[in-house]
Amino acid sequence: MVALVGPTAVGKTAVALDLGEALPAEIVSADSRLLYRGMDIGTAKPSPAERGRVRHHLIDVADPAAPWSLAEYRLAAQAAIADIHARGRIALLVGGTGQYIRAIVEGWAPPPRPADDRLRRELEAQAVAEGASVLHRRLAELDPESAARIDARNVRRVIRALEIQALTGLPASRQRRAEKPRYRVVRIGLRMPRTALYARIDARIDSMLRAGWLVEVRRLLALGLTPQSPAMSAIGYAALAEHLLDRCELDEAVGRIRRATRQFVRRQANWFKADDPSINWFDSTPAVGAEIEKFVRAWLAGPDAAA
Repeated sequence: MVALVGPTAVGKTAVALDLGEALPAEIVSADSRLLYRGMDIGTAKPSPAERGRVRHHLIDVADPAAPWSLAEYRLAAQAAIADIHARGRIALLVGGTGQYIRAIVEGWAPPPRPADDRLRRELEAQAVAEGASVLHRRLAELDPESAARIDARNVRRVIRALEIQALTGLPASRQRRAEKPRYRVVRIGLRMPRTALYARIDARIDSMLRAGWLVEVRRLLALGLTPQSPAMSAIGYAALAEHLLDRCELDEAVGRIRRATRQFVRRQANWFKADDPSINWFDSTPAVGAEIEKFVRAWLAGPDAAA
């Protein structure tokens, strides 16, 4: 299996499409928001034409009102990869959600879930009544490592970490049990200087807004979602929802999106570290696709060929 990782907007989609056609391979999304139907523009979801070039898995498989857990993703991804391999093709795991990538390539086994969701409902009610920051401060006291990794606005993940702590008596950060990895994997990382990446992110946000991102968010609100809905924790959706609900001006919402995206890039850097010896890093340039294809073909030829 080939895992293609890197920060948002660095160019993973274009490289994955070229690589998928060349090998040939099929793409398994490792992006926690591409799962959801109706969230296309703000997630930079591959277009129908792009999905026509290379077969994609785990895109548009979930209703935004019914969030997936890491355990559900892991099972679905393993099934998709098994199907790809059964047909004699290569699985290309692509995305920037660090948890998803590691769950597959390192064999993470997610912590257990409670028999009922009473605690979760209580925590959700507390977040609504007192604000998400209250739960995040509580998590910081119990599990500083998880709190440092999880955005305070991502209420669903904060609640899950608190739930794990209550269920097991141990911090969520110590609950990452690993099984023996199922695949021989090569990890490819795409990188770009931070200033250039930020400029690219700003241009993409502007393009998304011109493409109708506000209309997309308005449609989600009409379906009954709110800024606090788990799927709306995808960057930008809650901010635009707040604007559509007349709680902030559009310029303020867009500024929040830009800041949140930069913060996300910095968190991704903790998952995909520049000095991680398991990741083979390539600079995102117009010629990088050919370089990566050559590297991967050498790796496929033998375990030590691409060393």
